[in-house]
Amino acid sequence: MINGFKEFIMRGNVIDLAVAVVIGTAFTALVTAIVTSIFNPLIASIFSAESLADSLVLPLRGGDGILFGAVIGALINFLLIAAVVYFAIVLPLNKLKEAQDRRRNAGIPAAVVVDPTTELDLLTEIRDLLAKNAAPAAPDQGPKH
Repeated sequence: MINGFKEFIMRGNVIDLAVAVVIGTAFTALVTAIVTSIFNPLIASIFSAESLADSLVLPLRGGDGILFGAVIGALINFLLIAAVVYFAIVLPLNKLKEAQDRRRNAGIPAAVVVDPTTELDLLTEIRDLLAKNAAPAAPDQGPKH
């Protein structure tokens, strides 16, 4: 059971999800700051209120009221988040995917992947260069390992 839990935690999807949650939280704070600092005061000034939450209040008996301004603020917040996600993430990724599809259909590889050089590859290359520059060995002797 513990091994299964370890495998679950170590999956790339869980880590990607954790990063997405952290970035999403930071992004939400940024958008909320923009809405409350810029858009809410502008809209509230149109309705002569200190904040958007205090504007368009429909008073009810008992002192409470329906806060239409707060709903409008939440709607603006949602629209801003949706616009930024679309224009900053979805649209560029769609354009990239379209370009890759065009290259794939034209027979051009999307990216040339060069095999990464490992330490063993480097050591083998050094050995071969040293052997090439060394004095020629007797014909019946092979390289020493």
